[in-house]
Amino acid sequence: MAGFVLRGDICHSVSEKRIQAVKDGFLVCEDGLSQGVFRELPERFAGLRRLDFTGELIIPGLTDLHTHASQYAIASEGLDMELIDWLNACTFPEESRFSDMGYARAVYGAFASELRRGATTRACVFATVHPRATLELMRVLDSTGLVTMAGKVSMDRNSPAALTERGPERALKNAAEWLERASDFKNTYPILTPRFIPACSDALMRGLAGLRERYDLPVQSHLSENRAEVEWVRRLCPESRSYGGAYLSRGMFGGDVRTVMAHCVWCTEEEADLLAARGVFIAHCPQSNVNLSSGIAPARAFIARGARMGLGTDVGAGCHLSVFRAMTDAVQASKLYNLYVDGARPPLTFAEAFYLGTAGGGRFFGKVGSFEPGYEFDAVVINYGAPRPNNTPSVPSINSPGDAPLVPFASSPDEPGIIKRLTKAAYLSDDRHIRAKFVRGVRLF
Repeated sequence: MAGFVLRGDICHSVSEKRIQAVKDGFLVCEDGLSQGVFRELPERFAGLRRLDFTGELIIPGLTDLHTHASQYAIASEGLDMELIDWLNACTFPEESRFSDMGYARAVYGAFASELRRGATTRACVFATVHPRATLELMRVLDSTGLVTMAGKVSMDRNSPAALTERGPERALKNAAEWLERASDFKNTYPILTPRFIPACSDALMRGLAGLRERYDLPVQSHLSENRAEVEWVRRLCPESRSYGGAYLSRGMFGGDVRTVMAHCVWCTEEEADLLAARGVFIAHCPQSNVNLSSGIAPARAFIARGARMGLGTDVGAGCHLSVFRAMTDAVQASKLYNLYVDGARPPLTFAEAFYLGTAGGGRFFGKVGSFEPGYEFDAVVINYGAPRPNNTPSVPSINSPGDAPLVPFASSPDEPGIIKRLTKAAYLSDDRHIRAKFVRGVRLF
């Protein structure tokens, strides 16, 4: 793969608490990997093709650790309900529609198109129980050039008839047949997806653990999202010490199993310790946690334990596919946690939220989410907040996608000024401000 150099104002996390900003820096890609960020271009890279984005922000691609493509069409609906009522009234009826392949193609096509336009370059995605529709989701995601993991949902109890697979044997057969056809994609990979403990019998969970081992698969599911849900799991699994313990005893919770669990709002101290000890990734979904009255996840406490954590948009309980929005929501939610739950836990800084949306979540995919040497080259160029000569004012206008104007907010050309522009981009920019996008060293647009 040919190498190239990007020039611009480069920002990336060099630790959980620090963003490095380099004015008019050089970012080098060779063979799909970052070779690092430089203030002056080393001679050994002088012959590489240069792409000049002077005055524009260059950041790592963002990672969405948890979202539901099958709920894309109902985003914002029913958000005056709590989780279980919302699932029954909105989510399950909507997901039942994906037995219709025409409907699946329409929704998944729209979902993939929006995901491609945004700043996200990696994502973990839920489909439905329908194998054919899940393969269609994988096909359209694969065509975007993004790197994604997508899962056929498994559920054989406590669910509507249209979504309940007929016993664990049928559910496992459906999963195995899907997996046999899910390896034909270049950029999209299968991830085992039991919906959550209440919807999966013990026999199904143990059978899925066997498939996981046979195919060497990662796992995604939900954990301790809602108090009523946690109590439900306690009744279903009285032998387990916690919700996480129920997954662990069924072979689906970290260790040598690459696992991401969404929400983790109501984890006990013991369960939080288990998450950290087992290396389970937490997908922090602050917007959906508020929308469904689930609560505020203790993000600072997880960080203090050294737990692995990233961000999730959780569409459709979340209303936006923007990981930038998830960053800003995470900061806001942590302030409320500090004010009303535990004043000893300081709110997240923007630098910490940016880390969660880039390198923190990116770790689930490997060396992803940073421009440190050896990381896979995912990058997004954003033309928001670029300085103009003499600070000439500019009035933003609504143009076609990808044609938004440069917006002059930064008067300072130094590195703190660049980070201020990054913060403004996170809070205020939209897809129109994305100038270019690279995944694994390939330019998508």
